[in-house]
Amino acid sequence: MSTTAAPADCLTADGSVVRVRPVTAADVPALLALHEGMSVQNRYLRFFSAGAALDAEVLRLTRPADDQHLALLVERAGTVLAAGSYERLDADRADFAVIVHDDHHGEGLGTLLLEHLAAAARRQGLTELVGDVLAGNRAMLRVSGDLAPGVPRGAGDPGVVRVRIPTLPDEAALAAVGERDRTAAHRSLRPLLAPASVAVIGAGRRPGGLGHEILAALQAGGYDGELFAVNPRARDVRGLPALPSVALVGEPLDLAVVAVPPAAARQVLRDCCAAGVRAALILTAGLDGTAQADLVRQARRHGMRLVGPDSLGVLNTDPAVRLTATTARTLPPPGGLAVASQSGAIGVAILEAAARHGIGVSTFVSLGDKADVSGNDLLAYWHDDPATRAVALYLESFGNPRRFAWTARALARRKPVLAVRGARRAGTSAADVAVEALFEQAGVIRTDTLGDLLDTARVLVDQPLPAGDRLAVVGNARGLNALAAGAADAAGLTVPPRTAATTDRPPHLAPGATAGATTLADLGNPVDLGTGATAGAIAATVRAVAAAGEADLLLVAYAATRTDDGTATLRALAAAVDDAAHLPVAVVVVGVTDPPATLGRRHVPVYDLPEPAVRALGRAARYAAWRREPLGRRPPLDGLRTTAARTLVDTAVRAGGGWQPPGVARELLAAYGIPTRAALRTAGVELAAGITHDPLFGSLVTLSPAGPRVPAGPRVPADADPGGPGDPGGLGAVGDLDGLGAVGDPGGLGGLGALGDPGGLRDPGALGALGGPGALGALGGPGGWRGDRVVRLLPLTDRDAAGMCRQLLPGAAPAATAALEDLLLRLGRLAEDVPEIAELDLDPIQAGEDGAAAGCTVGGVRLRLCTVGAEPDPYLRNLRPETV
Repeated sequence: MSTTAAPADCLTADGSVVRVRPVTAADVPALLALHEGMSVQNRYLRFFSAGAALDAEVLRLTRPADDQHLALLVERAGTVLAAGSYERLDADRADFAVIVHDDHHGEGLGTLLLEHLAAAARRQGLTELVGDVLAGNRAMLRVSGDLAPGVPRGAGDPGVVRVRIPTLPDEAALAAVGERDRTAAHRSLRPLLAPASVAVIGAGRRPGGLGHEILAALQAGGYDGELFAVNPRARDVRGLPALPSVALVGEPLDLAVVAVPPAAARQVLRDCCAAGVRAALILTAGLDGTAQADLVRQARRHGMRLVGPDSLGVLNTDPAVRLTATTARTLPPPGGLAVASQSGAIGVAILEAAARHGIGVSTFVSLGDKADVSGNDLLAYWHDDPATRAVALYLESFGNPRRFAWTARALARRKPVLAVRGARRAGTSAADVAVEALFEQAGVIRTDTLGDLLDTARVLVDQPLPAGDRLAVVGNARGLNALAAGAADAAGLTVPPRTAATTDRPPHLAPGATAGATTLADLGNPVDLGTGATAGAIAATVRAVAAAGEADLLLVAYAATRTDDGTATLRALAAAVDDAAHLPVAVVVVGVTDPPATLGRRHVPVYDLPEPAVRALGRAARYAAWRREPLGRRPPLDGLRTTAARTLVDTAVRAGGGWQPPGVARELLAAYGIPTRAALRTAGVELAAGITHDPLFGSLVTLSPAGPRVPAGPRVPADADPGGPGDPGGLGAVGDLDGLGAVGDPGGLGGLGALGDPGGLRDPGALGALGGPGALGALGGPGGWRGDRVVRLLPLTDRDAAGMCRQLLPGAAPAATAALEDLLLRLGRLAEDVPEIAELDLDPIQAGEDGAAAGCTVGGVRLRLCTVGAEPDPYLRNLRPETV
């Protein structure tokens, strides 16, 4: 693996943009100036002496990187602000050192450097960074405490503290990283989403032009910050004096809205950078990748954030902001739903539907080409945004999927996150399977359609989460009640019969509607009040059912006729659902001309059919159940020999990679505490597991039943090397990996099969054994996934591993799956540490019925390695790369 680290643009604690990159020999003058500029006190704290040999230290930093040494620096606009390094001490540890410019303490630069040094050290098989810090160096002790909360410190010489920073962050460290990330993102995006001043560049005089209409929208929306129009060929635009250039604004500007032709966009952004503009919203479309990369490069150098190009705009309904920088014709009311859309058309549809259904929106961002600001940035921003109570996403791509999963999961633990990501393809798409796993692990509520997303948002934004899955149905139309009850099972809800918990009969029941009913229990579930039920009877029954404590969710169905007063009934229902504030409620209304979008003070959603209402309630119940589950963790794993594994893999990759001999595969597994031996027939459960690599989602860990029996074919000996090392045309894992029988032999166990490409692996020439080109997995036959295969993205937690086992082994006692869960966790750590793994198949795995004591027997093993490039690290606060 490369011994260097790729340059990366990052956010500091105050939200400004800096670049972290490897030190080179050309940095000698800048580094020497950095060290010479230290105060005597800070020099003493760093070197334990005020008379340190600075020339020698700079030469150490500029030594070429290798597996023993790495040095990084932080720069802004070409000025070096900080530097840090590590020197390997032994197989597992390295000594670190950090220096920060005296004028830039408190900006989080030391923390940022150590995060990057730890990530680079982890890739070299190092498990810990250590350093001696003077007890009086409170700043560095605080930094190390933020990076390794709870990690005990040692005592060195008198007055010296021995600091330890694990290179793989644990849950406490990740929580601290998340908090730093959110703080930086929020401060970075405030000039964009809550600007004190806005300039529209390209604001034309004639209505219909993009810049003119954005300016009109800002004025009509009541934006009360400072507003400027920039147009070199006009004297005034919409009553504002027109400035020929943004440079003439004459004061620091938060947001520039760029609405100019593509040929002018790059120069306009240069002007914005020179003028110190903090954020830019680029509406201009038609910019190619080179132009976009240049825009980002300019912006990063000057600490500016960008949305777009080809953005529809942004919206912030906060009364203190009232930013309407969008050309959308229909705007929703203020409310609690934050929206991010990569598609402008989808963004328009969401805003129009939100307005039509009464869904209040807090913030809307059209990401456009997503050259800089991404969905991950916005998730971090919305985490602590008090106006946002739920988030809706339409994303067409993930720049860093593992980071998305980590960021989204943190947000979803406190606010619902909904996403629609294109149409599924009947489970045959590898990418779709990975997206499903990503959303499931992160607690994201994925919907198949935009309508389902909005229906679900209506339940979640303004109502409490359900405490369970018990649905009560009350209505005056038997058919609507039946449809609602019929849809419950598919939505994951139950419609339990009512008990005798409530003995009082609700008042004002319609005559004959509930013949023989003397108590609420007699009314059953659904409660059919009949078409003759009065407004009072319906409202009273709703209150009684809600108060009975036998439901977690409530659906009310009302069918209006010419014989009743629809207006009075809806008014009575609004008061009744407000009284049931502890339950999430959905109301279905038919037969009313222009029914309201919501009822009551808490905006209970009104639907025109029962099925979408029940599906929305079901998604709310599943999300609430996920919220109630404890967070997973990555438990400590003993017996890991990461340095030995790294040496083994580096040697194999330098030799050409590809399919590896059996001894290499077994040795790599052994380094992670996974022994292999000949498989034996047992009465236990036979499964298959593995690792594969998707170019978008990174490493995937899979668990499935043991390989399928397939038609007769050529025998593949146990632990064979099909096609030879590095042969991209080699077959995948076709059967008989344990060597007990031929493929197709009734006694043979078969193989895990295709983890093939294109569509799933790094090597575009690799073919899956059973699935053929384009199949990530081929259990169950060519071209598709078996439904009983379980996929998880990294990092794998104990709850992920347990969930995989529960899904494939329903009803098994936890003790019976403990060894299998341990094996999955070890595979997860192996996949995190060794991204060179393109395919790793373990088939069969035999888990004895006696539980953990029996352990797991791993039979056949196949391993394919390949060279990897720089991959985004989910634990680093890096911005998107310049190249898009």
